[in-house]
Amino acid sequence: MPDSLFLPLPAKAPSSLVSRNGLSPSCLSPSKLSSLPFNRSGKKLNVLTLSQNSSVSLSHRAGPVPALDSDVPHPLHKEPVNFKGRKSYEELDSWTAKFAGAANLPFLLLQLPQIILNSRNLMAGNKAALLAVPWLGMFTGLLGNISLLSYFSKKRETEAVVVQTLGVVSMFVVITQLAMGEAMPLPHYLATSVVVAAGLILNFLNYYGMLNKTIWQLWEDFITVGGFAVLPQIMWSTFVPYIPNSILPGTIAFVVAVAAVTLAHTGKLSEKGVKFVGSISGWTATLLFMWMPVSQMWTNFLNPDNIKGLSAFSMLLAMLGNGLLIPRALFIRDFMWFTGSFWATLIYGYGNIVCLYFFNTINREFFLAATVGLIAWIGMAFWRDTAVRGYNSPIRSLKELVFGS
Repeated sequence: MPDSLFLPLPAKAPSSLVSRNGLSPSCLSPSKLSSLPFNRSGKKLNVLTLSQNSSVSLSHRAGPVPALDSDVPHPLHKEPVNFKGRKSYEELDSWTAKFAGAANLPFLLLQLPQIILNSRNLMAGNKAALLAVPWLGMFTGLLGNISLLSYFSKKRETEAVVVQTLGVVSMFVVITQLAMGEAMPLPHYLATSVVVAAGLILNFLNYYGMLNKTIWQLWEDFITVGGFAVLPQIMWSTFVPYIPNSILPGTIAFVVAVAAVTLAHTGKLSEKGVKFVGSISGWTATLLFMWMPVSQMWTNFLNPDNIKGLSAFSMLLAMLGNGLLIPRALFIRDFMWFTGSFWATLIYGYGNIVCLYFFNTINREFFLAATVGLIAWIGMAFWRDTAVRGYNSPIRSLKELVFGS
């Protein structure tokens, strides 16, 4: 057996959204809306151009956002939301941002073993070992990271941008190692390098407001079409050879995506339709990451002995990394980000821990600690959000997350 290890970076995602939520239309005109109204300490930043008599209230920053509006850089909330206190809100804002930033550590630890193992194989001249790492799977994860990076960059959600950038860089390092070991075709690697370089540069420029809107729109169209075409093809390929090997799903999706983007630009779609097309890239990236644990569990189902090859520590890191993103996604009412993070935490991380427990690979104490910790963490996230907003039940927070105001 080749000496290799494949640990796909889970959804950091779901990883996507609003930097600090929207502002009231009564406070801002559309032409004056920019980005982050407040920094971590609550002080105003100079990135908002306000009229002399305008003011940005806390309640106008924290309104719930409908799911389809999650792709809008700064969604507007029409009605103010009352809170028990500004200080408690800002403290929760700060802590959830810190939790999201802390997610970088488990995600980095999750990917490092693959990078180190590949390096050892390359130095030992054992190029055959790298063939055990599927470059197509790594490329899919890389595409997901780049799409979510663009999504968070547009939202100015700094911690999520850092998480996704780390994902792009670490994935690209692995892909570079595969190309050096001739486990990935050179033309494919060169094309991937161009996409990664362009993606990082364009997202950096867009994050700091230095990019032309037309260029950014072209980039968004590219990741929309690419992501939408790859998703059904990956889903289909998971079940081969139980279903015929075919590129038809990807081809059909590509044609549909091109048609949707074209209709959106030519004004043939309704406002809701345009919003839907705009959210495709973020949702397809989220679904790509959500599909990874499904593929893993399908493999476990077909080959139960493979479960012994899973690392309990790696699954715990996956659960921790994605779990740290949940409070932030809930706080800013980012349904897309919450969906991806919650799914990866529950299905990819905890789901595989459950499998390991039932196959007697881990002891009861490890399983119970993971279970209690996960329930307590999610419960705390909803409890704090409910308390800060002055709601009577976490059901209201969940309703706002899914349906908006």
